[in-house]
Amino acid sequence: MNNQVAQVSKKEWAAAEPMVPAGYKQTEVGVIPEDWEALTIGSVTSWLSGGTPNRKNSEFWMGSIPWISGSTLKSLEISTSDQFLTEQGVDNGSKMAPLDSTLLLVRGSALHTEIRAGLVIAPVCFNQDVKALVPHSSVNPKYLTIYLLAMESELLKLVSSAGNSAGVLDTQLVQNFKFFQPPLLEQNAIANALSDVDALIGSLDALIAKKQAIKTATMQQLLTGRTRLPPFSKTESASQPDGSSKGYKTSELGEIPEDWEVIMLGQMAKFMKGAGLPKSDLVEDGCFPCVHYGQLFTTYGPKISNVISKTNLVGVVRSEDNDVLMPTSDVTPNGLATASCITEPGVVLGGDILVIRSRKEILDGTFFSYLITVMREQVMQLVTGSTVYHLYGSDMAKFSFALPPIEEQTAIATILSDMDEEIQALKARLTKTRDLKQGMMQQLLTGKIRLIKPLAGDEHHAG
Repeated sequence: MNNQVAQVSKKEWAAAEPMVPAGYKQTEVGVIPEDWEALTIGSVTSWLSGGTPNRKNSEFWMGSIPWISGSTLKSLEISTSDQFLTEQGVDNGSKMAPLDSTLLLVRGSALHTEIRAGLVIAPVCFNQDVKALVPHSSVNPKYLTIYLLAMESELLKLVSSAGNSAGVLDTQLVQNFKFFQPPLLEQNAIANALSDVDALIGSLDALIAKKQAIKTATMQQLLTGRTRLPPFSKTESASQPDGSSKGYKTSELGEIPEDWEVIMLGQMAKFMKGAGLPKSDLVEDGCFPCVHYGQLFTTYGPKISNVISKTNLVGVVRSEDNDVLMPTSDVTPNGLATASCITEPGVVLGGDILVIRSRKEILDGTFFSYLITVMREQVMQLVTGSTVYHLYGSDMAKFSFALPPIEEQTAIATILSDMDEEIQALKARLTKTRDLKQGMMQQLLTGKIRLIKPLAGDEHHAG
């Protein structure tokens, strides 16, 4: 009987043991490949502290040596800053960071939300809120930096608050933090693979910024008539079949194209206000599409062609195609100079939404929504209030602007909408790439996916 009990107990114990795949081993901090080591950050690095020289001494500042603080420690590779020290400044309060060391922010408000670390690739010095981690020869410097950033969620648990609300990352806890060390050749491969993804992310970021700058400039030119689209830039006549360039005329708004007219919005539109629609009434399985006024700030741009929210409220006010929606209240006045044209009829419109309704053959709502962006200052002159700011239909009725022919309005709106769609597609691609990077880090830095085939027996990878 006792033997049977013992046999059952052994079976149950074996079943309770975690299954370790072939080629892997169980450690105190998790399952890792057999040829990896489970170490600590402190066991593979040496640490240096920085500092800040006396700011009153001009001989220490405005030099040529970049001085890194928490505010400039924002990229994977560190080579410059917005503040610079002289050699005297470095010798009297700061310290040079060794090349290929990793700078880690250990004190600052940013630590409440993110871990900041960067690889030193050019001569820089650093302040007292930053530590320089110098990796031992068994560690690829970029691998160390990427590893720290990949462990962000776990490292953030080590952050405490200082008296002035700054976050503090305890250096002793970081030094005792786990470090999975693959063979050096595999570290190199992992670092290179993730660097390639980072380069793609950087190029997408730069492309999006470029596209946004081009769109902003295009809006300024087209919506004010400074630049005319080819079909609308010339006047044809019997004597000049190729047309002559259209000129400009003086108006109360300044110079405008000769075939544009200054008009007051109240002359061509009527105004109404949406009815109450609390956020609690936005439900996934609702019967009616709806727009909550807060979504005008956070969700929608100048054109709403896809309504994402639903409600079971019948709704007192519903949209018509070409309606322009603007928020009527906000705690900051700038937020009120926001407009979105909705192209879907029958959408329930929530309270605090100003509905501007005009005939589509006179005013293109998407054109007008983009126009609000470039005429923000004029809109702000109509805003009232001191603590909570308001914008009413009676205010917007006084809004004057230069109006092109409807065909030109539609052409301008189409161009700007296409530019926005391209930017949104790039942003979606950027989000997917960042998600891909997160997944790659989780797989590569724990050895679940191997980039280097493990060697058997007493074989060794070259460094």
